[in-house]
Amino acid sequence: MKLLFVGTNRGGGGTENHFISLNRAMKNAGHEVAALVHPDTIIHNGLKDSGITLFHGTFRNAFDPRGIFALWRACQSFKPDWIIGSYSKEYWPLAVMAKTLNIKLALFKHMDYVMKPLTHRYIPQLADRFIVISNFMREQFIERGVPAERIQMLYNPLDLTHFHPDPALRIKSRAKLGYAEDDIVLGFVGAFHRDKGIYQLTDAANLAIPFVPKLKVLWVGGGYQADEFVSYTQDGEFASHHQRQPWASDVREYFAAIDILAFPTIGKETFGRASIEGQACGVPVLCSNRGGIPETLQAGVTGLLLPPGDIDAWKEAIIQLVNDPELRVKMKAQGPIWVNEQFSEPMIAAKFTQLLQ
Repeated sequence: MKLLFVGTNRGGGGTENHFISLNRAMKNAGHEVAALVHPDTIIHNGLKDSGITLFHGTFRNAFDPRGIFALWRACQSFKPDWIIGSYSKEYWPLAVMAKTLNIKLALFKHMDYVMKPLTHRYIPQLADRFIVISNFMREQFIERGVPAERIQMLYNPLDLTHFHPDPALRIKSRAKLGYAEDDIVLGFVGAFHRDKGIYQLTDAANLAIPFVPKLKVLWVGGGYQADEFVSYTQDGEFASHHQRQPWASDVREYFAAIDILAFPTIGKETFGRASIEGQACGVPVLCSNRGGIPETLQAGVTGLLLPPGDIDAWKEAIIQLVNDPELRVKMKAQGPIWVNEQFSEPMIAAKFTQLLQ
C-alpha cells in the first residue's frame, strides 16, 4: 500500500513519537510511505534519515490555504492509497481532500476530549477508519455517541531496537548522574503538570525515604509548571534526594539509570507511552489505575497498579519495591517480553495493515 501520513504539528510529545514510530514501522513492513510534515520539527528530524519521502507544509488551522495546497501537491506527486492523519486541526482538510481525490482516509485520535459538535458528528463517518489508541478511549467515544462500528483501536508501536535493556548505558548514565551502586532510583519521565500526579508522588517518596534511605528520585521533563514544581521538590529535609534533568529527545539514558519508573497521573490519560518505554528497557513500573494506563502493563508481573493520588498507597508500593530486589529482578525480566508481545513495531504494523485492508 502507498501511505501518506500527514502531521505538521511542531510539538514533541506522545502523539509526535507515535507518528514517527508508526511511519517507520509501516515502511519496515514493506509499504511505500510518505509524510507531509513541518520542516525542522521533532517529526521531521525523526523521519529525515528513514528513507521515507518527505513533503513540507503546515496547517495553522483547518482553513490554512498553504497547508491545503501542500496536501494537494503531495497527493498529486505520491498518489497514495491512504491518507493518515493524527491531529484534529487537520481532520477537515484531510477529509475533504480524500473525498475529492477518492483516496481512503484513516484518522487517529490520541487525546480524550470532546470534539466540536460538527467534528464529533461527521468526522468518524467521513473517515474510512477512525482509530483510537486504547480500549479506554474507545469506550469513552462510544459513550459520547460515536457508533461502535466506526471506531477501531490500535496501540502505540515501540521500536525495540532502540528501547531495550542496556547494562553498559546504565553504568555510564548512573555515573554521569552521580548515583552510587546501591542507590535505588525512582524515576519520572514526562511533563511537570499537576494532573500528572507529580506533587503526590513527591510526597509519597518523601514519606518513604526515612524507611528506605537509599531512595533517590530522578525527575525528567519540563513544562510551564516546571519551576514551581522543582521548587516544591527542594523544600524540606529530603531535597538532596531529588534531582531534575531537562526533557531530552532521547530518554534512554534516564531509563537505564533508574530502578523503578513512576507513572502517577491523576488526570486524564489515554495511554502511557513512557510506561511501555520503561518496561522495554527493563524497568519495573508503578502506574495509576487511571484511563488507558492499566493497558500498558501486566499488573503484578511487570509492575504495580495503584490508586491515583493515594499518597499512602504509593509510599507503601515504593517501599515494597525498594526492599524487594528479587521482585524487581523478576519484573525487569518480564517487562521487555510483555512489550514485545503487545507493542513492538512489527506487531503493530501487522495489525495496522490488517485494519486498513
